[in-house]
Amino acid sequence: MINLKDRDYFLFDGAFGTYYSLLYGDDEPCELANLDKSERVLDIHRQYIDAGADAIKTNTFAANSFSLSCGRETVDKIIEAGFKNALDAANGRAEVFADIGPVPATEEESFEEHIKIADKFISLGAKNFLLETMSGIFVLEIVSHIKKRVPDAFVIISFAAGQDGYTIDGENASDIAEAASKSKADAIGFNCICGPAHLLGILKRLPKTEKMISIMPNSGYPSVADGKAVYSDNPKYFAQKLAQIHAAGAKILGGCCGTTPEHIKETKKLLERYEFSIPVIRANPVELTSAAENAFKEKLLSGEKVVAVELDPPLDADFSHIAEAAPYLKDVGADAITLADSPLARPRADSVIISAKVQREAGIQTIPHLTCRDHNTIGLKSILLGGSIEGIRNVLIVTGDPVPAIERSEVKGVFSTNSYNLIKYVNSLNEDVFKGKEFFVGGALNVNVQNFKSELARAVKKEENGAKFFLTQPVYSDEAIENIRLAKETLVGKILAGIMPIASYKNALFLNNEVSGIHIPDEIIKRMEGKSPDEVKEISLEFSFELIEKLSFADGYYIITPLKKYQLAGELVKKIKRMDF
Repeated sequence: MINLKDRDYFLFDGAFGTYYSLLYGDDEPCELANLDKSERVLDIHRQYIDAGADAIKTNTFAANSFSLSCGRETVDKIIEAGFKNALDAANGRAEVFADIGPVPATEEESFEEHIKIADKFISLGAKNFLLETMSGIFVLEIVSHIKKRVPDAFVIISFAAGQDGYTIDGENASDIAEAASKSKADAIGFNCICGPAHLLGILKRLPKTEKMISIMPNSGYPSVADGKAVYSDNPKYFAQKLAQIHAAGAKILGGCCGTTPEHIKETKKLLERYEFSIPVIRANPVELTSAAENAFKEKLLSGEKVVAVELDPPLDADFSHIAEAAPYLKDVGADAITLADSPLARPRADSVIISAKVQREAGIQTIPHLTCRDHNTIGLKSILLGGSIEGIRNVLIVTGDPVPAIERSEVKGVFSTNSYNLIKYVNSLNEDVFKGKEFFVGGALNVNVQNFKSELARAVKKEENGAKFFLTQPVYSDEAIENIRLAKETLVGKILAGIMPIASYKNALFLNNEVSGIHIPDEIIKRMEGKSPDEVKEISLEFSFELIEKLSFADGYYIITPLKKYQLAGELVKKIKRMDF
């Protein structure tokens, strides 16, 4: 058995699958390369070892009958070749772990398949095992099975939990960790789904355990380009976060989706350097007041410069933050509150229901976002009917962020329609079902994409289907400002320019490194480094004010509240309302 007692840390490699896809662009599962493209597999393993990895995982994450839709004999050949390739690449320079991923099947089928996979690795002489990206505690029985057959095996069991701390099976990360602590596993932990900042937060909330902790986060959160998930190239930031994760108690470290040999190389340099803490934000419930009619539409179409402020629906059943923020934002001059529809494909309180509550109780117009990801047309029509009855008159139609790849075997994005067709559908309902109570329909405009002409063509199509206004992504650059200017010249609909003040220096790093499509100027980040919260606030507001003034040609502003700091958004609203346009 591996002895990690005297080691300060134990560093794994990064993501084989996403790195393989990045290098070769193959659509077929990378596990198949074990059989006919072994030179590629060997090269990737060696790159990670050269980068400083103490251990590599066999290229067998999805090597099961269900994921690969193949027979047992083929699966066994893939596992055998994958194990041999890893041993050949390591050549004594790194430990080799038999990598066993989740099986997309019923619990009974999954258990049986895992037993067969484990037994195959054991027959090959495997002594180290990593069961990763698991979602249910039934897999702890697999650990017991391995330990019974190979008593001196070193076994890591790693689960996948979302930002809210729950797996796709609805298991709480803390409960899972407590159960796993009582298992025969040598180390327990979490990997995938989350970027490093969110996995650090989950780690800090785990109960104390005598077991070694393993944390292997994604590099960040992907965007979709040409139908493929694309991760930010952020090795230095990732390394800093992994060093903080180590300082918070994780001994076994590594990377999941989006991480490359460069991420591991940078991590090797920074382990143990930083300490980190995450503030817990609490809000006190306040009384809210009555609802309003659709003043937002009237103001915008009359040429008045409007301001919409985005608040995130809660991740739990606590409404107090919005209850406090909504009336404050109304009082400082906001014309509408927008509420996102489970961004990053993480469940939040329903945007339409929360919008109705805010509008009814705070007396300010709302704009719920509505995604194509989670509903078919039956569900969408039901939501719109309920919203209409509650007095909702505005809606922003968006495609919705994709479900993370690792969850897709269990959670399917619906996508029975797209944003173009949904905009057209809502407008057709306006002519019939909602006649006299029509929805004022908006669309999203990404001003940060490299090929903005293509994005603008998409916006024109949305407009042709009935979009009357657009909310843009956060603006941080002169290029994005010029893209809005071009859109203003091209589109008939009104454009609200997105402004998201930076909450902190760490928030700036997070946005730059884990949120695809956002780039905050380096000079702003450097100005914030080492500054007090009050100094950072002043820098953030000053930068936001400059952007607001440069965007005076827009029809209004879309203020995106960062990290529940609605007072920061309120300062921008007050500034805008004082401006002489």
